[in-house]
Amino acid sequence: MKIAFATQDQQRVDAHFGWAKFLAVYEVDAAGHRHLQTFPFGEDLAEDGNEDKLAPKLAAIGDCAIVYVAAIGGSAAARVVAAKIHPIKVTQPEPIEELLNKMQEVLKGTPPPWLRKALMKGQERAADFEEDDEEVKA
Repeated sequence: MKIAFATQDQQRVDAHFGWAKFLAVYEVDAAGHRHLQTFPFGEDLAEDGNEDKLAPKLAAIGDCAIVYVAAIGGSAAARVVAAKIHPIKVTQPEPIEELLNKMQEVLKGTPPPWLRKALMKGQERAADFEEDDEEVKA
């Protein structure tokens, strides 16, 4: 499962989604995690109400199941959820490494329903295509 982190310093979740200088993307499962890519964003991010700043961020994390943020506005949250990405707000800056380790532990056990649904994000389409292929072959 891919998870994104809104960050200013590339070490902690410490950024508002719309104002984040970076979105760091990791792959995580019960066995471990690895950094995939960090997407940098320009300096012109603090303009409230500038919806154009969201489009490149949504495109960058489009295949992620979860995005951790320090804060997120209502319209941005609606767009994130519409993209089938689950936003998680942290109450204070938290190290990305600690959040990844916590998620890995949750995945080793029985994840809560919302997380099981998030885990299915990339698999739903693949399963549908496989079923379609089998029907065509039969």
